[in-house]
Amino acid sequence: MAIKSPYVQSVYEIAKKRNSNQLEFLQAVSEVLESLEPVIEKNPEFKDTALLERLVEPERQLLFRVPWIDDKGKVQVNRGFRIQYNSALGPYKGGIRFHPSVNISIIKFLGFEQIFKNSLTGLMMGGGKGGSDFDPKGKSDNEVMRFCQSFMSELFRHIGADTDVPAGDIGVGGREVGYMFGQYKKLTKLWEGVLTGKGLTFGGSLARTEATGYGCVYFTDEMLKARKTSFQGKTVVVSGSGNVAIYAHEKATQLGGKVVAMSDSNGFIYDKNGVNLDTVKRLKEVERKRIKEYLNEHKGAEYKEGCAGIWNIKCDVALPCATQNELDGKAAETLVKNGCIAVAEGANMPSTPEAVEVFLKNKVSFGPGKAANAGGVATSGLEMQQNSMRQSWTFEEVDKKLHDIMVNIHTAASEAAQEYGTPGNLVNGANIAGFLKVARAMMAQGIV
Repeated sequence: MAIKSPYVQSVYEIAKKRNSNQLEFLQAVSEVLESLEPVIEKNPEFKDTALLERLVEPERQLLFRVPWIDDKGKVQVNRGFRIQYNSALGPYKGGIRFHPSVNISIIKFLGFEQIFKNSLTGLMMGGGKGGSDFDPKGKSDNEVMRFCQSFMSELFRHIGADTDVPAGDIGVGGREVGYMFGQYKKLTKLWEGVLTGKGLTFGGSLARTEATGYGCVYFTDEMLKARKTSFQGKTVVVSGSGNVAIYAHEKATQLGGKVVAMSDSNGFIYDKNGVNLDTVKRLKEVERKRIKEYLNEHKGAEYKEGCAGIWNIKCDVALPCATQNELDGKAAETLVKNGCIAVAEGANMPSTPEAVEVFLKNKVSFGPGKAANAGGVATSGLEMQQNSMRQSWTFEEVDKKLHDIMVNIHTAASEAAQEYGTPGNLVNGANIAGFLKVARAMMAQGIV
């Protein structure tokens, strides 16, 4: 961390003192605050109204127990979280994550990032996030349903179409969203667009499944255009093999790239001829198998244990789409050495601060998550619009709107970086562009 402003440093120290054990949250706060130093210097009214101090504190934090009964009749108890972080621009908006690693620090970090990500989309959405340490892996549909119903039996009190609109995230797909929506509807007697990522038969949006992966590639394409090049003929490495990774692969391939590696939490595959997406889709989305099973059908491919090794593969473009802090400084140095020219974060904060520093120092085009993976929440916002109007747009209409939003995000981040003295630094640019819109709304709404 290299914060120079005494005021900005004092804000970070307060956050650190109050949240000393929340490392992921503090990492996100430090990165944003460092970017905002020139903005605070240029706008002293933000300091006078303690705007940063208010920004780093959530408006509301919810922690609740979630009891449920497994298929053996045994009562299980998990923790549920919802952070309603900032509503200056609209109702709280952010996903729900079901994963054993979920804790208050991760949910706060994600909610804090969501403020700026949602702002960048240009849609009227505040920032929030939620989840549970429940693990849906290995659970029957009935167990997942019982858990989701119990989870929503508490959460329904705190959300609504004009209050807080959750969505899916890691461990929460269409199945889980459907169960939660059904319980919300039963408890409130309301059919409203309170959850996004719903099934197409009850208010979901076309292109939502593809949105985060597609959006990441659209953003990367803009970075490549700024370098006077494109995806055509580029070798691409995509970490992960979930929803984001699959559709990042699909769109990168459509634009002329060749994806040669993908991974899961156990290891990664390398296929010099290009990873066959149909096989990966079937293995991960239908059969729910490990990615090493890919070798049973593609004998020329290689598999290696340990997912971190994927960054040793030579590529032009790297798309980390798995999880936070998966790409460290050493991996970044390897990518640079191997000629990588562009990295865009499909996951939330997958690159460590050391990795980001390596990329920026070596003039690698770097798209931070709050900008590069904003396509998911952008399309969730489009789903909210369709629900409000009781309309359903075509795939092509939604995809066109998504593409335009990602182009606009890249433009806004590039222009902000230029204006505040760090041309080409999209980390600073995204933070500043996202912050300014929120800050001006907060100033207009008084001390609340």
